Amino acid sequence: MTQNGHAVSGGRHLVPDGYDPGNVIDPARPVLGFARDDELFRTGWHQHRRAQLLFTIEGVMTVSTKTGTWVVPPQQAVWVPPGTEHDVSADQRVAMRSLYLDPSALDRLPATCCVLTVPPLLRELILRAVSLPADYPPDGPQARLMAVIPDELAGLTPEPLHLPLPADSRLRSVTNALIADPGDGRDLKQWAKSAGASERTLARLFVKETGMTFGTWRQRRRLLAAIGRLAEGQPVTSVAFDLGYDSPSAFITMFRRTLGATPGRYLQQPPAQADDRAA
Repeated sequence: MTQNGHAVSGGRHLVPDGYDPGNVIDPARPVLGFARDDELFRTGWHQHRRAQLLFTIEGVMTVSTKTGTWVVPPQQAVWVPPGTEHDVSADQRVAMRSLYLDPSALDRLPATCCVLTVPPLLRELILRAVSLPADYPPDGPQARLMAVIPDELAGLTPEPLHLPLPADSRLRSVTNALIADPGDGRDLKQWAKSAGASERTLARLFVKETGMTFGTWRQRRRLLAAIGRLAEGQPVTSVAFDLGYDSPSAFITMFRRTLGATPGRYLQQPPAQADDRAA
């Protein structure tokens, strides 16, 4: 059905054909929402005039830029500043709720991409935002409610779910291989032979171009792969061995040390309302 000229489905507001909330400059409406449910998708490279907060209530999304990759597990969100060229993809069913923030509302908000854990209040604000029409009254209660969102975002701490990507071609050959197979257990000396650079050179380049040692970068890659697989329902034991860990307990220890919770607790999500997951 339609409402105020805009399509509505399952209790969620959908933007009309050809309308792009990410490129609307309107300080009177600082936050615009968008909902998308898909089995799999890839947006292709694009950018917005507004900042974007991509929140998933179901499934795992991957957000990539030219310099890094961010994994978005359920109940978390990735922040993308305006003008950042990025690509969004999902290899499984995903229920995405996006907010687009006008440049006038970005004081105290991150200047770079990051993953944010969404607390209950912000979650409800996001769900409310995607239910509003794009032309909600700028002087009414809806606008006042949306004005709370930038303040809530400003108080969040980024999660360590960023995988920086190098520019050096020798190093990129190593990172590309580990992205394809994060369980590859070769050490840096072995990688150096295939990359055409010395072990010492690769070690220096890892720190210079990613800000991480080789071991830390590989662990981060494995962590991101684990989140995606666990969200698909794969058992912890299988994930641990597939990603090169000697035992499930070693994997769980790494996971808890990095993210502050066991895999099961970290990926827990509150029960979704019926219209949250409407197709």
